[in-house]
Amino acid sequence: FFIIISQILSFYFFFLVVSLQAQKFKMNLTECIEMAVNKNISIKQIELRGLEAAIDKNDAKGNFLPSINAQANHSWNIGLNQDITRGTLENRTTQYTSMGANLSVDLYRGLRNLNQMYRANLAILASQLQLDDMKDDIRLMVANSYLQIMFNIEILDVQKSQLEVTKADADRTQKMIESGIRIKADLLEIDATMASQEQAVVIAENNLRLSKINLAQILLITDYKNFDIVVMDMDVPFAQILAQNPKTIYEKALTHRNDIKLLLTNIEIAEKDIQLAKGGLQPNLTAFYGFNSRVSYADRFTGNGIFNDVPIGFVGSTNETVLRSVEGSRAIGPLPFEDQFNFNKGHNLGLRLNVPIFNGNVARNNVERSKVNLLRQQNQLEQEKLNLESTINEAYNSAKGAYKLYEASSKTALARDRAYQDAINRFEAGVMNSFDFNQIKQRFDAATSDVVRAKFDYIFKLKVLEFYFGLTITL
Repeated sequence: FFIIISQILSFYFFFLVVSLQAQKFKMNLTECIEMAVNKNISIKQIELRGLEAAIDKNDAKGNFLPSINAQANHSWNIGLNQDITRGTLENRTTQYTSMGANLSVDLYRGLRNLNQMYRANLAILASQLQLDDMKDDIRLMVANSYLQIMFNIEILDVQKSQLEVTKADADRTQKMIESGIRIKADLLEIDATMASQEQAVVIAENNLRLSKINLAQILLITDYKNFDIVVMDMDVPFAQILAQNPKTIYEKALTHRNDIKLLLTNIEIAEKDIQLAKGGLQPNLTAFYGFNSRVSYADRFTGNGIFNDVPIGFVGSTNETVLRSVEGSRAIGPLPFEDQFNFNKGHNLGLRLNVPIFNGNVARNNVERSKVNLLRQQNQLEQEKLNLESTINEAYNSAKGAYKLYEASSKTALARDRAYQDAINRFEAGVMNSFDFNQIKQRFDAATSDVVRAKFDYIFKLKVLEFYFGLTITL
């Protein structure tokens, strides 16, 4: 009995966990933007560039520090080789150890180290500005996708509402047919309209599903089925930004737009590149110091106290042999390592001056190439300013036009609604045929959809304009 109860509880717990996992999770716009910024791969790539810029700055700092290197070498010499300690040629196997260290410090390099440090700091700033600019683009893209979902939700609600109204018309017409006021042919036209609206509902549901998938993909969410957004009441916002003129919005955008700041920083980098290239035309002064020593592991030879007479020549007049007393030798071990290290050590220090005279115009061409790059960056800035001004003018006019279109659509929808209500009364009274009634209803349905479409078109264009003005994207 207890085993059965345990199995039932296990199955119940399993299905409870599955049902909890299958619940939809809803996100508001702020949460969507934060997730997109944190998970976007392009942003991660730019963050890696920022890490590289920080490493380049460490390289620039290192240019101010001395360069210190140490080396050691141990070798075996087999055969006829010169004893580097005594300078004699001997046919044997010997071992030697040599070691040394050197230090060099740049005293003057045409201010290239200093300019390289300034450039590294500018590169870090440029990387951060590029990152911020990418985040701004992601925020705008997420807001657009979020609004698209809201639009599709409202369109779906409109289509469902219109379908319900058509079903009510069909029921009303059926009753009128039964009472003899209408003929059966009048119902066929309404049935055709209802079928068309059922198709419109399916299309709206599919568009809503696709828009959710699109936002989920931007957020790198793979569980499309359980992803949803927080539905908000989307009233038409007060267009305070439209009280500004495009020139004012443009001038404000120049002060905070990260893409403009990035191009200004790139110009500063190009100017530093010119100074760096000019440093290649100036002399370099370097101070250096070196230390070296060596140790031999070969046996030494010393006198053994036994002298032998060795002929060294003859007397020319008497042909008598000339002898010399030479002491014999015996092999002893090498000197201790420390003694040889101290005895053979040496130092070298000095200054090294390198004056560029002619190197195939490489340095001068680098200067000219850097100047061309500066002009390119300046032209790019001017072009971006022109593009920004044109975009703001277009966004401003589009927002104003969208608002006017929304007002006109609202008036049209109101008039179509009145005409539709009047058509219902006339249709029920039998003074209007089904064809004319359906035409009026279809125009009313289209006007209702146009209001939703015009509202969201205006809201998005307004948010784009606020984005250029520097306002935070909110709904």
